[in-house]
Amino acid sequence: MTPIRPWSLAAVAVCCAALAWLVIRLAYSSFPPLPWTGVPALLLLAVTEAWSGRNLRARIRGRRPGAKPVAVIAVARMAVLAKASAVVAAIFGGLAAGFLIFLGDLTDLAGRPTPRGDAITAGVTLACAVVLAVAALYLERCCRAPDLPDEADTE
Repeated sequence: MTPIRPWSLAAVAVCCAALAWLVIRLAYSSFPPLPWTGVPALLLLAVTEAWSGRNLRARIRGRRPGAKPVAVIAVARMAVLAKASAVVAAIFGGLAAGFLIFLGDLTDLAGRPTPRGDAITAGVTLACAVVLAVAALYLERCCRAPDLPDEADTE
């Protein structure tokens, strides 16, 4: 399994932003207000992944006295979780960015509270998606095996 490439996440986010902008441009007037419920979900997942990464890294490196060694399958599952979360964060971040791009010039209109509220929700969602992507990259980094010492150093 290869590590996550930040450029591939950026490509997913840009494609989702373009798609969201196009759909919103065509049908924004028929959309309900954006829900804010994605924000706590993204943050909860980000905190959980960062915490899991810290604990997993300590167990892999043997820094936890009395802790059982980590099963290889558990590390592989955490790495897959990190990859999936990073892609989900890129998708949600791209969709939120598409909303922000479209709503950027609508927030100046007086008497229209919906675009302003949608822009705030989209901005916070974008920020939380970035936090989740960083946490996912950290979790994936924590799943790596520690480097073995060189034979020349041990002699």
